[in-house]
This record gives sequence, C-alpha cells and structure tokens, in this order.
Amino acid sequence: MPAQIRIAQDDDADKVLSEDPFALLVGMLLDQQYPMEHAFRGPWKILERFGTLEPAAIAAADPEAFADLCATPPAIHRYGRSMAGRVQQLAQVVRDDYAGHAERIWTEAADATDLLARLRALPGFGDQKARIFAALVGKRLDVRPAGWQEVVGPYAEDGSYRSVADVVDAESLQKVREFKQAAKAEAKAKAAAAKS
Repeated sequence: MPAQIRIAQDDDADKVLSEDPFALLVGMLLDQQYPMEHAFRGPWKILERFGTLEPAAIAAADPEAFADLCATPPAIHRYGRSMAGRVQQLAQVVRDDYAGHAERIWTEAADATDLLARLRALPGFGDQKARIFAALVGKRLDVRPAGWQEVVGPYAEDGSYRSVADVVDAESLQKVREFKQAAKAEAKAKAAAAKS
C-alpha cells in the first residue's frame, strides 16, 4: 500500500501523488511562485490530458503540443508553458539517468549527502527545493538515509510546519502557509531595516 500523500487536497490528485514517484517529483518542481496545493495538482492534470506520466513519453512529446496541454486552463502552473519545458527536462533526466524510475533517485542514494546531490542535479531543483523534497520523502515515505536530519536541516523537524513536507491535511497546509507568510514578512522587514 503506497503512502497517503495529502498535499493537493484533492482525492484524485493526491492518489496520483501517492502512487507515482514521478508525479511527486513533478509536483515539487511546480511548487514555486504558485500555491502549493495547486502545484501538486499539476501531475494529475498532465495525466488526465496527456494520458500518462511515463517519463520517456513526456520527454519524447512534441514541446509545443506539450506546452499547449500544460497551459490549457486550468493550467498546471501560473507559467504553464515554461513549466511544461521544465517538466520535459525533468522527465529526460529521469529517463536517461534513472531508467524512467523516479524513485531510484531516493531509494538508491548511498546516504543523505548523495540524496541531496542527486536532487540538486535535477532541472529546477536548487538547494532549498532539494532539502524540502528530501524532507518530504523522509517524512511521508520514510526514506531517511544516514545523515538525513543533518542534511535536511530544519525541514526535518517534526511539527515545524515549514514546508510541503509537513502537509498532511487542510489544517497543516494552512499552518505551512502561515509560516511562509511570516518568514516573508520577516525578510521584508529586515531588508527595509537594512536600507534605513
């Protein structure tokens, strides 16, 4: 029985995230400048419109047609066309480096440092996104290679509601949203204070 992922707050979309590792990876890719629950509904939208989430099929799709499909309302992201290209780049890496099996990124990592390096190497995954995704697979899929807490940092803390890794229902989603808003406000205040 796959782990129950409840990020999208939509039964069909969450089922896809729970059952398909590539879907979870795509949801994380889309989680920027866009509400997280909507970002994590993106893989389900792609599946519904494209018919598969098979990385090889997505990588091989005509870029224009795939971008059209991703940008059709409701789009997979605020920037549907450009994110479609990122999804195809991610699919190419999963196809070429992991034989089409996204889960190999985390299940075959030698340790937490290797896991983070593998995630950072993915298109659209910077350091913070890599750490958050490592926290997500650690907390929701129980993938915690040696050194996991040290590498993931504060995102590994239980009950911190810092990231999508802590979302299990509507209430926790709201707590994460409040944490992010508070962090943004604090950063803005620091920047304003530095200018004065």
